[in-house]
Amino acid sequence: MAKMTVNRDTCKGCGLCVQVCPKKIISLDKKALNQKGYHPACVEDMSKCIGCAMCAQMCPDCAITVEK
Repeated sequence: MAKMTVNRDTCKGCGLCVQVCPKKIISLDKKALNQKGYHPACVEDMSKCIGCAMCAQMCPDCAITVEK
């Protein structure tokens, strides 16, 4: 199973990963803020992740890591 992790302190909540995810399982965490005051990205259902790494490729801050 693939695993996508977000460095919550680096993420600036731009939402690019949300837009490119083919499974639409990434969202911005509206309940939490990181140290910079942004809503970081989070995965809603990790079991649906296919490990395509489109989110990691799109992230301008290199805050996303995908493992297969």
